Amino acid sequence: MEKIMAISTGVKKKSHEKLDNANVLQVKELLDAENPISKKEACDMLNIRYNTTRLQRIIDEFTDVWEHKEKRRSQNRGKGATRDEIKSVIEYYLEGDNISEISTRLYRSNAFVKAIIDRVGIPQKLPSGYSRTKDIMLPEQCVSDEFRIGEKVWSARDNGIAEIKAEHTTAHQDSKPGLGRVDYEAKYGAKGYQLYVQTPCDTSKTLFPWLDGTKMGHYSFALSYDLGSLRHLEQYGVNL
Repeated sequence: MEKIMAISTGVKKKSHEKLDNANVLQVKELLDAENPISKKEACDMLNIRYNTTRLQRIIDEFTDVWEHKEKRRSQNRGKGATRDEIKSVIEYYLEGDNISEISTRLYRSNAFVKAIIDRVGIPQKLPSGYSRTKDIMLPEQCVSDEFRIGEKVWSARDNGIAEIKAEHTTAHQDSKPGLGRVDYEAKYGAKGYQLYVQTPCDTSKTLFPWLDGTKMGHYSFALSYDLGSLRHLEQYGVNL
């Protein structure tokens, strides 16, 4: 079952209440069953105080959202992807949303979203525990031999978006005492780049709440064949 918004703004949820999508759906199905559960049991399952009026309101709002979603999906069924939808899929996916979350936002199927990701060549984020040597892969559209300073790229080994900070040419290395000297093109057949990998986070609950969480990240290094160009996505109106 796909995720949907269980509660709209009309129902205020308390922290201990179990009003997640799956649980509300299960309660609704049990209430509608041939041998339904009692409303007291339904309230217990949702971990809310026994209140039949509030219970019905939760179920009604869940149903309204579900029906609205199904209506929108029905209206979109069979229609090709619009430019705005393609742009949204690219932006949501690069920001870290998964396919299911994107399909819910756009009132489209998971297969529809996945097809756009594959067709336009969006680098796919790997699940935790991925191998930095065996699992990394880049769409053909992302392959590039060189990158510009300041360019936003996909770092396959870091599994995320990064900014090119410097090309590690021999001249650059010679200008940095203690950096060491490697001719990456001669040794590996690829240019080497210093990166700043973007890992945005919420700093409001840390020891450093004054820091801008959108700029959080870390420095890294990669050869050009482990980096993916995102320039081709600009044709869809994406501002990298």
